Amino acid sequence: MRVEQLGEGKPSIAVVGSIHGDEPCGRDGIEAVLSDPPAVSQPVKFIVVNERALAAGKRYTEIDLNRVFPGDPDSDVYEMHLAAELTEELQGCTALSLHATKSYDGMFALVDEVTDLAREVCPKLSVDAVVQTTGNNEGRLFSVAPSAIEVECGYQGSAEAAANAEQVIREFLAALGATAEPSPVRSESLPVFQLGGPIPKNAAETYEVFVRNFEPVAAGDPVAAADGETLFAEEDFHPVLLSAEGYEDVFGYMGSHVGTLE
Repeated sequence: MRVEQLGEGKPSIAVVGSIHGDEPCGRDGIEAVLSDPPAVSQPVKFIVVNERALAAGKRYTEIDLNRVFPGDPDSDVYEMHLAAELTEELQGCTALSLHATKSYDGMFALVDEVTDLAREVCPKLSVDAVVQTTGNNEGRLFSVAPSAIEVECGYQGSAEAAANAEQVIREFLAALGATAEPSPVRSESLPVFQLGGPIPKNAAETYEVFVRNFEPVAAGDPVAAADGETLFAEEDFHPVLLSAEGYEDVFGYMGSHVGTLE
């Protein structure tokens, strides 16, 4: 884990990249900001987390880091030990954690719950939606850093995701008042979705999805297919993180529209 800092003193703001090694956009966004650093009015730490998995081009080396927080400092399992290190680094910090997906080419934010911090910061980021993950955070970063904001920056490994990561880092720092860089002008309210249950995915050779993330799906609509066997919606919902290849055993998740941020 590599930690670097802008500004003097003990940071209360952290930017976290590449918890997963197949999501290099976090590292790339951090390195782009550090190579052309903004003037900061308060110290900020930048953390490139899973360097071994990055080097291997894999999501993780032994176990999914974002499923084992708070980790164990005495563990021989690399990601368990790393989770404990990152938990310690984030104590007392408001954090931005950068990710990428196989399901969505734009950006959206995830929060443990919509707090005053989320209401203040998320509308100042170039994201298309906010997903509240309350009740779905066992072992995840939110379990040890509930004030964190995660941003999915685009498709894994893409140049667009790396550019988006740099952009959202700069926007996050400006939203917290750490820099004087301008925030984006939002022309409409920001939709908020509650993350719900998983959409099961049977073992198959080929997969298809028929709906788009965040767009409403009505009960009875075709959602996805595994080897030509179609899965139909049992109730109305909004898809979140839905893709054919993103997860091994689920297509994605059901969400519900619960409000907006102005």
